[in-house]
Amino acid sequence: MMNDGAQRFAELGRKTRGISDRILSRQLRELESDGIVHREVFAEVPQRVEYSLTEYGQSLRPVTEAMCQWGKRHMAVGAA
Repeated sequence: MMNDGAQRFAELGRKTRGISDRILSRQLRELESDGIVHREVFAEVPQRVEYSLTEYGQSLRPVTEAMCQWGKRHMAVGAA
C-alpha cells in the first residue's frame, strides 16, 4: 500500500499472504482509528471499499522502508 495508492481489501489480502481476512480487517480498522489509513466506501452495488494512506501514514514511509531493508538483509543472513 505504501507505493500503490488506493487498494481494495482483496488486493491487500493478496499482498499480505499468510494473514487471515479477519486479522487483516482488524489491522486495517486499527490503522484507520490511528489516522494512518483512510477507508473510503463507494455507494455502488456491490459495495466497493478502498484503503489508502493518509498524509500522516505517508510520513511513516522512511521508517517502513528502513525496516524492510533491515528485514531483507537479515533474511539473507539467515538463509546462509
